[in-house]
Amino acid sequence: MAKDITAKELKDRIDSGEELLILDVREPSEFQETNIKGKLIPLGTLPNRIEEISDWKDKEVIVHCRSGKRSANAQAFMEMHGFENVRNLEGGILAYNAL
Repeated sequence: MAKDITAKELKDRIDSGEELLILDVREPSEFQETNIKGKLIPLGTLPNRIEEISDWKDKEVIVHCRSGKRSANAQAFMEMHGFENVRNLEGGILAYNAL
């Protein structure tokens, strides 16, 4: 099971220009308010849309939501479907925006 990622670690990696696979499992309205350029697949639609990211299975994927609860559920779901390196953003976008 992958280790979670802190908001500071993620921000540092984004600021350095690193190409990251980021999955945002919030709702579209939340994504419009603020986002960190991840792929938006709301948690409720993830089971039907998992194939859209099937080529991410062997790569590091950072998943986030507002506070970290939905993304923890997404992380568990993805791991059950063969994703090997899913990292949940601790504290979600709230923690990221607080930096």
